[in-house]
Formats: sequence, structure tokens, C-alpha cells
Amino acid sequence: MKYEVSIDIVADTQLVWEVLTDLERWPEWTQSVTRLEWLSSPTLALGSRARIKQPRLKKTVWTVTALEPPTGFSWEARQRGLTTIGSHRLDQRAPGRTTVTLAIEQHGALAPIVWFLSSRMMRRYLDFERGGLKARSEALAADAHQPKMVLAAGQ
Repeated sequence: MKYEVSIDIVADTQLVWEVLTDLERWPEWTQSVTRLEWLSSPTLALGSRARIKQPRLKKTVWTVTALEPPTGFSWEARQRGLTTIGSHRLDQRAPGRTTVTLAIEQHGALAPIVWFLSSRMMRRYLDFERGGLKARSEALAADAHQPKMVLAAGQ
């Protein structure tokens, strides 16, 4: 069971990576996460663990299983009879343009039942994540390109 979405973002891959991997700020830009709490060091690294609260779902512990800065990471959450894998891939298409691909997949004895009951919500949450990531990244990219006003002494 797998669902994958992509989106083009008008921002450099490094900036998108910085937004994506600042996990504690996810609740600021995606409706799919209400709270994130690190259970290990507060840095994205192989084996890092975070407890995430999402609307309508119980708190879930996610463990980083693959990490390739600045092009992607994957993590997984395990429950009895179910493994859920979330992946995040960034591809720079041109200077200042990044394609982000997000995927969720489930394996295990309970996967068909859980997918049947919650696939619509999972798809909506991935849509929230990709839209929020685009909006936050593009806003930061635009802000970085704005001329800064410098005040002379005494003004």
C-alpha cells in the first residue's frame, strides 16, 4: 500500500531541505502535525526518534532509517502487524527550483485494513505537508531575495 505525491517549489534545494528537516517547526507550516517531541537528540540523524501527534491519530514514534542530506530522508513507525514508512525526496531541477516527492507506504498483516480505513486521511495529510512545505519554502526564498533596508546612523 503506497501513496506518493510531488510538488515543484520555487526555492533552492538547500533551503527546502532546511525547512523540511527543522522538524520541530512542522506544526507551524503543516496541518498534518500538531506536535513533535524528540526522544533522542534534537537533530535529524540515522536512528533519531521523534514522537509525533497528528490530528485524529494517536501519538506515534518515528525512527529515521535513511538520511541523505540534502536530498532526502525516510523514517518508519512500527506497531504490531503494521510498519508505516514515510519518505521525503528532494531533486533540484534547475537553480532555484526543487521537486519534492513525499510518499507513505504500509506493510504488514494489518496494512490492508488500516489502508482501507485511513488512506483518505493519509492522502489529505500528505497534501497538507506538500502544500505547507511549498508555501513556507517559497516565502523564505522570496524574503531572502528582498532588498534589506539599512538605516544610516542617527535615523
